[in-house]
Amino acid sequence: MSCSQEHTAARDPAAAEEISDSEFLDIELDTHYPETPESCDRLSSALGNDCGTESETVGGPLAPKTDSAEEAGTSPELASAGEGSAVLLKRKRVLAERSPLERFRLRYLCVTDVCGQAWCELQVVYGFELPHVPKREEESPEVKAGASIHLARELEVHDVVSVSAQSKEDRWALKILNMLVMLPILQAGGRVRELPVFGMLEGVFLVGVIDELHYSHKGELVLSELKTRGLRSLPGRAQERSHHFQVRLYKLLFDSMVRGLLERDAFVQSLGLRPEQPLGSGVMEHAQKLGLHVHTFGGVLELALMTLSYSELPAIDVLKIEYCHQGSSDAIGTREVSFDEAGVRVELRNCLSFWIGQREPRGVDIEEAWKCRSCSFAEHCEWRRERAENATASNQTKRFK
Repeated sequence: MSCSQEHTAARDPAAAEEISDSEFLDIELDTHYPETPESCDRLSSALGNDCGTESETVGGPLAPKTDSAEEAGTSPELASAGEGSAVLLKRKRVLAERSPLERFRLRYLCVTDVCGQAWCELQVVYGFELPHVPKREEESPEVKAGASIHLARELEVHDVVSVSAQSKEDRWALKILNMLVMLPILQAGGRVRELPVFGMLEGVFLVGVIDELHYSHKGELVLSELKTRGLRSLPGRAQERSHHFQVRLYKLLFDSMVRGLLERDAFVQSLGLRPEQPLGSGVMEHAQKLGLHVHTFGGVLELALMTLSYSELPAIDVLKIEYCHQGSSDAIGTREVSFDEAGVRVELRNCLSFWIGQREPRGVDIEEAWKCRSCSFAEHCEWRRERAENATASNQTKRFK
């Protein structure tokens, strides 16, 4: 049984626009922008999949994405500007003394924030800097179809119930309670879906949701990630690269959790939570129905850490990505993903070096400029503008020779 909050939208395929890490965790976010679904003809998303992003500001209650473009890192005039906005954004970014984590007031990153960089790093950044730029894909039938497929899969293994949450601590307690329900099922050899994972990787706290964990006939623990696509074909190399990185990061997080490496202080400080906060009546009642007698958020967290430390769950053995058609739900194909921890950590450190302020964001390679055709931020993009100017200058030089 999985729980959600009364104040958030239930996982109803008629209401949900897409399935994202944020929705699976049912957290109200200070900074939240959706990503596009799996679709070959709409490749503008950071991942090209149906996972979104999740972030939280340093202070204050959790709330939907800010209505003020200035609070998000730019002014209302800049957010609505077309010509010249890329230059101004770049100048503002260069002059900023704070790292992107500090500038966007992020306590942690969602796995999909990081994996989005493998698609286009600037697109991820513009999602924070230009929150008012419309996303053409948000209301698309493809996104809604992907949401329906995910929900149907989830309901195959457990029910979704509503629980009233009164605080940020309540909401995180519900995520942890969901995990505590799933761990015994997994340990008994069962199948679980939408398992929250979190932990400190390379100095930054990451949060994600694993689509599915189950055991193979050989007894291997298999992570299976579901991706829905608009066309009946497997993804190209660019999308595949992001997908592979995503499941590899999930393995890193899950493996560290079952090895007892998730630290209480890192969890509390990274998420800005109060261990002493009493649980709301709805959450406490839900915990009691599960046979758990806890009264504070800290009590729930300590129980989870102890359960993880003493669990006999193995590390994930196999990583798979399942692709299915959005319109019919028919299977398209399955890809198995290799895992090299050293290589994954090198890639992760490179991605995080932007977030901690060690380098500027990068646009796509010139060979992948086709990604820009359907990007919501194309008219604001400094990468496109610089290359257009360079091309114009080059043509003029050739003309006068």
